[in-house]
Amino acid sequence: MIGKRVNGRTYYYLVESGRVDGRPRIVAQRYLGSAEDIVAALDGAGAVPASTRQLSFGDVAAVWATLERLQLARVVDEVVGRGRGRVSVGNYLALAVLHRATAPATSLAEWWANTAARRFVRPRPPADAVRDELFWRATARLTGAHLDRVEQAVAASVWRWLGPARPSTLTVDVPGFATYAETETAAATPTGLTVLVTRDGAIPLTWHAYRRDSPGLVPFGAVAERLATRHRAAVGETSGTLVFDASQHAQLDLDADQRFVGALPLGDHPELLARPASARTPVDPDRFAGLTALDTRASVFGVRRRVVLTHSARLHAAQARGLAQALSSATRQLDGLARALAEGRNRRPRDQLRTEIARITRVRWVDRVLTARLTGDSLDWRIDQAALARLGEEFFGKQLLVTNHDDWPVADVITAHRARYHLDSTFRMLNGGFVAAPTPGAHWTDQRIAVHTLVTMLTTAVTHLMRREADRAGLDLSVRELLEQLAQLGETVLRYPSTGGRPPTRHLLTSRDATQQQLFDLFGLAALAPR
Repeated sequence: MIGKRVNGRTYYYLVESGRVDGRPRIVAQRYLGSAEDIVAALDGAGAVPASTRQLSFGDVAAVWATLERLQLARVVDEVVGRGRGRVSVGNYLALAVLHRATAPATSLAEWWANTAARRFVRPRPPADAVRDELFWRATARLTGAHLDRVEQAVAASVWRWLGPARPSTLTVDVPGFATYAETETAAATPTGLTVLVTRDGAIPLTWHAYRRDSPGLVPFGAVAERLATRHRAAVGETSGTLVFDASQHAQLDLDADQRFVGALPLGDHPELLARPASARTPVDPDRFAGLTALDTRASVFGVRRRVVLTHSARLHAAQARGLAQALSSATRQLDGLARALAEGRNRRPRDQLRTEIARITRVRWVDRVLTARLTGDSLDWRIDQAALARLGEEFFGKQLLVTNHDDWPVADVITAHRARYHLDSTFRMLNGGFVAAPTPGAHWTDQRIAVHTLVTMLTTAVTHLMRREADRAGLDLSVRELLEQLAQLGETVLRYPSTGGRPPTRHLLTSRDATQQQLFDLFGLAALAPR
């Protein structure tokens, strides 16, 4: 134990010496404090922490490790330039992605104050620089050309991550991307997004945002061609597939030389819906638990094509619960009308009553099983149990897909179709549907909407890459489930009483279960853990 004199006071260190290249050297040392600190420690004064604090660690560390692997900040600064601010635009965008992935409902400043990211983010920004208004001020100089080049540069970085084998791509449309408004009562800007993503993991590579209320809306097929051209120019020739919903086939030319996977209205093919459950076989119990499918051919828009009828036990149960709730609500309202008629409290004309009854029963599925009859001053209703059973047997849990990928396994057809739902789920998690004004008193300009879209898409790319890595490690988790598992890995800061000088602190990670330990190892979180 040796002492070092600093500003008239002696501080002690526990020192371990050894020979290095044949010479005695200090190989390890541990700070003990002043003589008073050592006496207090021996007396047990510092055994009980004076205070504790909990910081988020697992999710921010895993996202930051992914951002570092993509080199997002460097890629952006090479495109835009670092600028003269204390924090570069690239670092601001990296922080914005980190914030959006882990705490989208909080402000930048609030999130930064309660995260362990301050310990490992490099370069570390000044605490007073991590604020929403300063982020928007820094990104105000991003032009449309800047945003396009950042998009292309990040896509190239993702492409390198995916390796030399060029994966095929999907083009999907998500009409409910976000709704921008200054307040909840102000006029909103509903925005949709057409996205070109990887088939493996639905990782965004390039996209086109549009206003849903625009009179000059470009058809989905035309936008898909533009995105494919842009992507080919960036990375070379790739194979792409259009993924469309049941309402979008009219915008597409399915006879053209274009691969596609799409959904069809169930009612268009009653002969397939009537097939017994025994005609379907399990798809992949590991990847798609409870999912069965019938792989056959049928006439679609006058052409014999491959169709896949799927049935999901989980979707079936969810739709049955939804119908039960809708029927309960409808019958309660009809009972209320019936009582008002029987007690003579109704003052509405007959036409208004019939309109109200039609409104109550005009709900999806409800109008198939519930009938109401108005006779004189009485209202009767009944549920057709036979129709209810047919509905569950023929429609619940089912989807009908069409494709010209005759060589794809059924599991790949289903994976391609579900890409839109994975994107939509991530967008709802990140945006919450309604996107409030960027800062108090600010307004959503076209430039700010474009920056917000860029941050959302970069965050989606990062989190979907993480989900792909987890899936390859045998962890079947959605993006939300993945981040929730990681968020449970917290960092506890223990601050002990001061006995003179700086109060000693300890940083400890919370305990981990088997899944969390696997994620801890997968994303290399030991390198970012407190030492």
